[in-house]
Amino acid sequence: MGGRLASASSGYKVSPMRSEAQLVADAGAIWRAGLDAVDSHRLVRESLSFDGPHLSVGDHRIHLPDLRRLIVVGAGKAGAGMARGVLDAVPDSLRDRVFGWVNVPDDCVATLPHIHLHGARPAGVNEPTERGLFGARKILTMVSEASADDLVLCLISGGGSALVPFPVDGVSLVEKQLLTQELSAAGATIEQLNTVRKHLSRIKGGRLATACRASTMISLIISDVLGDPLDVIASGMTIPDTTRSRDALDVMRMFHLDRDDRFTAAVQALHRARPDPGAISTRSIPIVIGNNAVAVDAAGLEAERRGYSHAMTSASKSEGQAEDVGRHLAQLAVRMRDTPGPDCLISGGEPVVQLAPIGKRGKGGRNQQLCLAALQEIGLNNVDGICLLSGGTDGEDGPTDAAGARINAATARIVRSSHMEISDHLIRNDAYHFFVATESLILTGPTHTNVCDLRVVVVDRVETLPLQDANL
Repeated sequence: MGGRLASASSGYKVSPMRSEAQLVADAGAIWRAGLDAVDSHRLVRESLSFDGPHLSVGDHRIHLPDLRRLIVVGAGKAGAGMARGVLDAVPDSLRDRVFGWVNVPDDCVATLPHIHLHGARPAGVNEPTERGLFGARKILTMVSEASADDLVLCLISGGGSALVPFPVDGVSLVEKQLLTQELSAAGATIEQLNTVRKHLSRIKGGRLATACRASTMISLIISDVLGDPLDVIASGMTIPDTTRSRDALDVMRMFHLDRDDRFTAAVQALHRARPDPGAISTRSIPIVIGNNAVAVDAAGLEAERRGYSHAMTSASKSEGQAEDVGRHLAQLAVRMRDTPGPDCLISGGEPVVQLAPIGKRGKGGRNQQLCLAALQEIGLNNVDGICLLSGGTDGEDGPTDAAGARINAATARIVRSSHMEISDHLIRNDAYHFFVATESLILTGPTHTNVCDLRVVVVDRVETLPLQDANL
């Protein structure tokens, strides 16, 4: 057997079980299987069962004969797929009673019967806009004008917070945009970010449900927040808020924004006692139909199908800095390759990135930053037999057109030949241009779902044989 020679205490390493190309193909297929499992259209279609005079959803059964209208509202990166799922599930006898409005990113807009998909922000720019405010007003009006014999179906997914901005009195949309940018750049977690958003909003923190006048509101939720805290996902539009304005002030203090003159109106609004929104009178039923664990489990099944012995984990809370997560995954990858045990690791989570100053900042996202830190940790001369892939399930990694990136031996060869400096790209948050040059970006386009990030590590554990058994 022709072999790859490497020193080892017990002998020589012989030819790999899996080629470099096979590792890349396997990592991609395993990641894609996880993504397919949280397809928003399928999740909604399978969650709704219309059986004669009843709608069954989760453990709930809704009597339909007296239904006047099925009002569909919502916001999120998965909104278009979720809306299609509703329309495919609704029987012909009810179709003419369906109407609705869902705020989505511009690249998810499509023409659907009965449900309007409203472009509320540009693709890849996860910030509130005037168009989002227009759509938020429409959604709030629709539920507040519902009657007791209507059913409201609210479609909620990741990215919903930025897609339905509706600032409280005294706070401008521009100020809220800037505050969101500053918190994100400083590395605020989604929990911290949404705590501030809720207390500066007329629609978040349960206020959409408070405004609803239908007898029942069902929220179908695709979670992009680790641990699935219902009041955090899309800032909990239909969930009673568990935080207070002082919690939002604490977040601003933590990031030294409470004394920033740009946010005087926001701080004043948080200091003012907000009017009690009142009790939620509608029967509000929240149901999580997809999350990160679903994607991780499905990826594990595909890894098993491809002959890997895999380990899996889905984080239940914020993971910290992307660079630290990348370095940890790199260490695990080397250990898996070089010692007995699993040869595939599948993990889910959502780290944060503290951005460089604007004047020095490049282009990238947390998954690309994670992969770059992992490559630096492994070393360009030690990545043989490893493929590490990290991608956002929404197809948007930061303000880029990539879902994420991968690293393997081919990446290292290009870096060595082009003499690129990993540390320079890492410090400047410029992972995108690094991975463009190494042809290692993951490009999916809009995925119409969002359940945080999914990472796959596969290794070629090359057998080590005693000298007398190696065929050289």
